[in-house]
Amino acid sequence: SSDVCSSDLSHEEKIRAYVIGVAKSLGLECKEDAAHNVYVRKPASKGMENRKGIVLQAHLDMVPQKNNDKKFDFTKDPIEAYIDGEWVTANGTTLGADNGIGAAAILAVLEDDTLEHGPLEALFTATEETGMDGAFGLQSNWLQADILINTDSEEEGEIYMGCAGGIDFTSNLALTREAIPAGFQSFKVTLKGLKGGHSGGDIHLGLGNANKLLSRFLAGHADELDLRLVDFNGGTLRNAIPREAWATVAVAADKADALKALVNTYQALLKNELEAKEKNLVVLLVAVDNDKAALTQASRDTFIRLLNATPNGVIRNSDVAKGVVETSLNVGVVTMTDDNVQIHCLIRSLIDSGKDYVVSMLDSLGKLAGAKTEAKG
Repeated sequence: SSDVCSSDLSHEEKIRAYVIGVAKSLGLECKEDAAHNVYVRKPASKGMENRKGIVLQAHLDMVPQKNNDKKFDFTKDPIEAYIDGEWVTANGTTLGADNGIGAAAILAVLEDDTLEHGPLEALFTATEETGMDGAFGLQSNWLQADILINTDSEEEGEIYMGCAGGIDFTSNLALTREAIPAGFQSFKVTLKGLKGGHSGGDIHLGLGNANKLLSRFLAGHADELDLRLVDFNGGTLRNAIPREAWATVAVAADKADALKALVNTYQALLKNELEAKEKNLVVLLVAVDNDKAALTQASRDTFIRLLNATPNGVIRNSDVAKGVVETSLNVGVVTMTDDNVQIHCLIRSLIDSGKDYVVSMLDSLGKLAGAKTEAKG
């Protein structure tokens, strides 16, 4: 089934086998469903059989991200963890504490026979990061308890009573191209060095979004430079605030110096704007060889205007929970091919109408640009 394929692609087989092995070594009932969730049941302590049952839940997958200069294969190499003060962190990669720490906590509860508790169930879900596949495919009638505690929160000593739902929104814009005139020089403009972060937990921090910052530069100067846009790509994951974006552009030889000056000016402007948050931001311009055709002016303008106008970040704060973001979105990934560009956003909201509002906004923008839009999740 498609569930099996998607989970196998996520490389979760070994962690599933480990959890099942721990459960069996403890003599506990354990099973796996078609969506590759793992369920373990631990009977109540003596005299606690009539207490309300509780499900402890964690997900088994992680987001595998590494720094560009780090040689690392997530399918084979162990995480290089080290202790920095009070924190466990990883050398040049994500640690996997999301949600490894929750899974470890649940295994510790299952192993500890000194705890007094009612009926306990442990649910380890599959493939959470890329679409909640395990949760959506959960075997019905498995869970007996009335209360579920999800261990995938951010703050120690706090319990979340609610959670943002997510919508994946994609705009696909068809592109047309034409040859670059003779006497034009090609350059790669790279905006990088941003902190990035989680599109949920970090969206209110005022961090830079590489896709938005690079499109802003292009929108500001494409006309005056008669700039030909060959390529644009940015971001790696829909739920990560993009750290890097780059564009391949071409300008007439006599405008090359003007392009260089504008890139330097824009870097200074952004450093001033984002000084407190993005200390390592850089905008680089490098001459490159290019034999590809560029977008036509109409195609260039439609794409740049669509991306530049796409909202990003906090849309509304909650009136009910003070200091909490109610609705937001992250312009996560922009992918350009010869004849299409896809803009992939992740929308989050604590209320369904908030999600619907942002979907409506992005749908309207996409239709204005003549893009095909799709919302799912």
